[in-house]
Amino acid sequence: MKKPRGPEKPRGTRAKDPYLEREAALYEEPIPSREFILETLAEGGVPISDADLARALGIRRAEQEAFARRLGAMEREGQILRNRKGDILIAHKLDLVAGRVEAHPDGFGFVVPDEGKGDLYLSPREMHKVLHGDRVMARPSGFDRRGRQEGAIVEVIARANARVVGRFNREGGFAFVTASDRRIVQDILVEPKDAGTAKPGQVVTVELTVQPSVDARENHILPMGRVVEVLGNATDPGVEVEIALRKHELPFEFSAQAKAQASRYPSKPRESDYRDRMDLRDLPLVTIDGETAKDFDDAVYCERLLRPASGSKGTARNTEGNSANSRGFRLVVAIADVSHYVHHGDPLDLEARERGNSVYFPRRVIPMLPERLSNGLCSINPDVDRLCMACDMEIGSTGQIRSYRFHRAVMRSRARLTYNKVAAALAEPGGESGRELAELMPLLRHLRDLYEVLARARRKRGAIDFETVETAFVFDAKERLANIVPVQRNDAHRVIEECMLAANVCASDFLQENEHPALYRIHEGPTPEKLAGLRDFLKGFGLDLGGGDEPHAKDYARLLESVKHRPDVQLLQTVLLRSLRQALYSPENVGHFGLAYEHYTHFTSPIRRYPDLLVHRAIKAALAGERYDPGKWAELGRHCSETERRADDATREVEAWLKCYYMKDRVGEEFDGSISAVTNFGIFVALDGVYVEGLVHISELGRDYFQFDAARHELRGERLKKRYRLADRVRVRIARVDLEMSRMDFVLAE
Repeated sequence: MKKPRGPEKPRGTRAKDPYLEREAALYEEPIPSREFILETLAEGGVPISDADLARALGIRRAEQEAFARRLGAMEREGQILRNRKGDILIAHKLDLVAGRVEAHPDGFGFVVPDEGKGDLYLSPREMHKVLHGDRVMARPSGFDRRGRQEGAIVEVIARANARVVGRFNREGGFAFVTASDRRIVQDILVEPKDAGTAKPGQVVTVELTVQPSVDARENHILPMGRVVEVLGNATDPGVEVEIALRKHELPFEFSAQAKAQASRYPSKPRESDYRDRMDLRDLPLVTIDGETAKDFDDAVYCERLLRPASGSKGTARNTEGNSANSRGFRLVVAIADVSHYVHHGDPLDLEARERGNSVYFPRRVIPMLPERLSNGLCSINPDVDRLCMACDMEIGSTGQIRSYRFHRAVMRSRARLTYNKVAAALAEPGGESGRELAELMPLLRHLRDLYEVLARARRKRGAIDFETVETAFVFDAKERLANIVPVQRNDAHRVIEECMLAANVCASDFLQENEHPALYRIHEGPTPEKLAGLRDFLKGFGLDLGGGDEPHAKDYARLLESVKHRPDVQLLQTVLLRSLRQALYSPENVGHFGLAYEHYTHFTSPIRRYPDLLVHRAIKAALAGERYDPGKWAELGRHCSETERRADDATREVEAWLKCYYMKDRVGEEFDGSISAVTNFGIFVALDGVYVEGLVHISELGRDYFQFDAARHELRGERLKKRYRLADRVRVRIARVDLEMSRMDFVLAE
């Protein structure tokens, strides 16, 4: 009997590919590597057609499609370029730079190279060829008067804007859309037949039918499009969210396949779902969340563990709060078992992966999963059975986690509690909230006692605690913004935060111990450049940050503790915070600097964060002695970090617009405030009591030349020596509120 034929071994030229083994490991039918394609082109020394290149590389007929896809990817990424005849050239041989266009609202822009070289300045004339975000090949073309290296766009290799959201306008017989993203400075022309029902002043989505470019005679071709969606008037309630969704390309509608999958699930778990699960339904777990929360990821239970009496066996447990002979606590954190319903590669999983996380706008949530799961079957609602992943921990009296176990379990929440009600009950057990929660008070007291133990451990290990003010938007019955109020963190917030941190640390430790890959939540310390700038800044205050060239979180914590009673503490805290890097998701565990953990991951929110869902699958696989492979962990980490930043950018933008709307009738009023940021073009001031921020342009600071000192976070006048420094107090007057730009301009009050 003949053996089945495997893939043909490469012969001739193909066998010289230095990356042949790598390609064979990645693909069943490997084709030449990108490196070998570039090497072959370089040896040819001249532009070459697709057919000639295929012959030179020995591409077989069955490989033509895969080879064409690889060439297309290389072209999109700027490795190769085509001339007017369609022949292939090596981009770097033409001294071309591949990169992404970063546009400025004033009309100029930059090419940010893929390979980390210096940016190329694009004049307004060059910017007529492209829109913000386009990928281009550009050639360095000299230097401008300010010494910036200029670039000339040779080719646009990928367009970033298929659709644009903006305001519809008419002038005479012309219609056009002005983009909400001010980095898109070119108006998009709309022919009358393509305007649909849009009226002047309305916000619309326009689909581009013609991209900007320059023809053979160097004439500018303006972008054109057709209106495909009318979102409403610019000040209609909720339109600001609709704009942000489209501007930041946030997925907000589930596919038909995902909806169909969600609709097939029952409203409650089936008996068959309980198989091989630990039954925790007799354990009085409770959820503690905000007043407006609808999706409940986590529930907690805590009890004291007593020291065994002399001669007794086993572990005594105490539910009455006596701490004299306590040897610690048992903490159970139960997390919704989303992975039981959302499986790798199914429609719900693909939707969740694309979104990366839920997005929380004021008065609207864009969930990662359909509401049937996020608010229903997966949400830990009270008095109903729910599937969960439970982390059962024993925590010592000094806050160390002595042991833990993970279980697939079924639970039943005893109550849906809120932060404010729990905090009130703990502060005043005899009050209204205390009487209402009387049956649960032993559990709540244990949670508070555990928090105090964990908080001491947190301080001991040197985790950084930055005091920041969060705000909430209050809307009236007509959905108009009525007030902006500070959100006060209370002991109940801190209790739940420490419980979640403990469970996340156990998840990270479990995956490390089992040598299972995962996405860690990493937070690196300051870069050498930021550290040098921070030390230089602190020197001016007679302060020093310990730790030498590699400070630890404990060094930051000590410094913060030493300055907490100084009048300039806000300034010092802000500068310390800005010296740190952003937290990310990565399979490379480098620890969490801010929390002072050697390893840390996200496990506690799989309803609203995709990395947590991946961690659940990894833990389940490790419990079963298996391995979970979602694909390339590093790429998933980058994607989830990007979707998190995308959500943050979108929510910040919506909040900025709402704040402008809130202040639009207060032009001319004066306020006291603090300088929240210093730039080379002015100072940003946060107003007391109303929690909004605006710009005092440098031209409004006085008749002087001001020098910007980035290290000292200040603007200093050359002649009068007047200084404006981060956290300084100033009094300002609101000069202008621009709803379209989501910006407020202030001037210094007389």
